[in-house]
Amino acid sequence: MANQNTTQKSLERQIEQIQSLITPFQTLKVLPIPLSQPQCVSHKHEILICGSTNEKACYSYHTIKNEYKFICEYPNNVSLLGYCVVKLVDNNNNKDSNQITLLSFGSNEREKDRHSLDESKELNKSNNYNQWVPFTDNHNNPIIIGSDSDVYKQVCAVIGGRNNNLLFITYQYHNISVFDLNILQFIKHDDLPINISLSHHCFVSKSENGQGQEMMKTNKQNCQMLLFCRSIGLSIEYDEDNNTFQFHELPVYDEIAQLFVCACVCINDIILFFGGWSLGYAPNSVHKYSIRENKWMAFEKTLPSSLRDCTAVLSEDNHIHIIGGSDDEWKPLFTHINAKVCVWDASQLSANEMKFIIQYWIRVLKIKLGWIDEFNKIVINY
Repeated sequence: MANQNTTQKSLERQIEQIQSLITPFQTLKVLPIPLSQPQCVSHKHEILICGSTNEKACYSYHTIKNEYKFICEYPNNVSLLGYCVVKLVDNNNNKDSNQITLLSFGSNEREKDRHSLDESKELNKSNNYNQWVPFTDNHNNPIIIGSDSDVYKQVCAVIGGRNNNLLFITYQYHNISVFDLNILQFIKHDDLPINISLSHHCFVSKSENGQGQEMMKTNKQNCQMLLFCRSIGLSIEYDEDNNTFQFHELPVYDEIAQLFVCACVCINDIILFFGGWSLGYAPNSVHKYSIRENKWMAFEKTLPSSLRDCTAVLSEDNHIHIIGGSDDEWKPLFTHINAKVCVWDASQLSANEMKFIIQYWIRVLKIKLGWIDEFNKIVINY
């Protein structure tokens, strides 16, 4: 009897594994509040949800417990219509530390409501760390990232550099700047070779989420990034020693060229795009761009429903979380779903997962073949 129960449980686990690979998206506990275009950062077993265009409240989501916890709120005088949140890198490489520091900056339009704030968060503790405070220098002087002439609405940024001290910022209309977090000054401004204004674009670092760290070892002085905005695709390389940029055009999939406000995330050698808004409707599509192969593909597996204004973030346990969004009437949503990375990147499949998938499709094919034979007999008889 005990052996029978063990076998049954083992079979159930196998079925669950197969279902998670065949039916990719899992619905998680809904957000405590509806969010449109939230800024999210992953750290250990938590995803930090730092406000949105419609909310100033910040929450922590625990990926194991499937629970949310209120952290803090942005100050009343801060506008989040155009902002960006990045996680500052601990150069001491102390992976066991529970403390992280986030940097939030941006503005809603030229010269209005610009902000630069930082927050130190201590995981699993309730203390004075968990609050947004003005970004200051060592003498407590406020530091505002961006000048009065910069339009930081819908700004995007990534951290890079050999010491992870460089903040690369892309913003309207076709600008890219480099801010040195050590000296708290801009060290480079340049124009992107594009003929459209940046808006709701995808800007990622190749070092993000794994793959780029390998590249950095072979080419330490260069930071490599990618930018996609509707019909524009760019590979951006920054030479840290000479403080220069190089830009190279990339192909853009026809469907992606029609989209904006889609979620994107860079994992290893691929960039994934979820949902978006195109010509008056929100698709439920999922697209992939392979950096190494310089190729695009559209997945047959799609989002459970149409979605735009959502955010994609990779958690420590190799799941992609899709958070927030808007419906067709631009109303913010409570959406929170996730999927395993290996669903979209076959190179991440374990040997067991590959075996389960092969067994599943063999069973399905056998059923289909048997079903077809039965139908043939019925047709012949009639």
